[in-house]
Amino acid sequence: MTRKKKKRSVLKTILVILLLLVLAAFIAGYVFTAQQMKGMFKRFDQPAPELTCAYQYDHYQEAYPRQEVSFRSGDNVLKGYIYGLNNDKGVIVFAHGLGGGHDDYFPLITSLVDRGWRIFAYDATGSYSSQGKNTVGLAQSDIDLDRAVSYIENNSVFANMPIFVMGHSWGGYASAAVLNFDHNIKACVSMSGYDTPMAEYCEAADNMFGDKSFIAYPFLWVYNKLHAGRFASYSAVDGINKSDIPVLVIHGDNDEAIKYYGASVIAQQGRIKNQNVEYYTFETEGKDSHNGYFHTSDYLEYYNNELKSKVDELTNKYGDKIPDDETAAFVSSVDKEKFNAINPDVVDMIDAFLSKQLGAVSETEESEPATEAAQEETTAEETTAAEETSEEPSEAEETSAEDEGNAE
Repeated sequence: MTRKKKKRSVLKTILVILLLLVLAAFIAGYVFTAQQMKGMFKRFDQPAPELTCAYQYDHYQEAYPRQEVSFRSGDNVLKGYIYGLNNDKGVIVFAHGLGGGHDDYFPLITSLVDRGWRIFAYDATGSYSSQGKNTVGLAQSDIDLDRAVSYIENNSVFANMPIFVMGHSWGGYASAAVLNFDHNIKACVSMSGYDTPMAEYCEAADNMFGDKSFIAYPFLWVYNKLHAGRFASYSAVDGINKSDIPVLVIHGDNDEAIKYYGASVIAQQGRIKNQNVEYYTFETEGKDSHNGYFHTSDYLEYYNNELKSKVDELTNKYGDKIPDDETAAFVSSVDKEKFNAINPDVVDMIDAFLSKQLGAVSETEESEPATEAAQEETTAEETTAAEETSEEPSEAEETSAEDEGNAE
């Protein structure tokens, strides 16, 4: 072998070794990222009553009976609940935030039922009463909401009712991103949502790793793409612009989870071309956070004066691994009535915004009467979507009708 050939062979060997090292580093980086995501998007089961300050359904059951239904999202069966069974003002499909379930929003849900709305709230994949080994990722909320709205559109219980979507955080993204699909949604309320899963992944990495976070971006992109497929790049802003329907965007300007001037929907106002969008920013201290605006001023004062020092003490001592007995002792000391009281300003704002759209819906229906063929098609769809009585649904979307309000 000539010297030239030997040199070329050595260079090839070095190149192969370098490529293998790069590949090994990439695999190691992805494995580390996947482990972090596994912890972030684990399954979230409903806590025992003694471990949460939030009232659970038994507190509301007598005044707010509900019907339990089931529908599929991918391989999982999700549980949905219809509240305000006799209300016909319109149906609001509600998507909850990551780490909980729809039960955590009972004060908001019941208040809107009192205003005449029918609410369809469900537990997302890997959350509370729904199936799923984990919550998958930031795009999963959009996937689940798409299936929930499809269920509504094909169920005779909601025939001829205007459909609205509303969500908070994980669900705040979904409520706007679902507008990318061809659903007959009349208006949307997006609370504390992010624009795209990737933008929020990167923002979370920035919070965790500081100025070195850019190293994680390629691994986050791969994770997002592998777990969400074509849904990975769905944007809330794109959905808002595509739909051109009325949208209310709500955010706190001191949001610690989804930065007001960062990955949030409200930060993208320059890209939003839909002229039917309204924005509201909570700026009052305490109500300017990710969840703070749901609480009353009375509760926030109570929290600052009586609870904050206890929370700080437990957090400083245990971090995020507070023992159950310590949690139970703290929960027992909390004034549940104050904790579960809803900020009336939020309810008024949402109710007024959605009610305003009802006039527009009526005018549209009057100016565009359904043709006989369209009516026949609707009737056929309603017949197809008739409720099932079996506990486990088949591949088609089905209901497992149960009025839990009268079960006990």
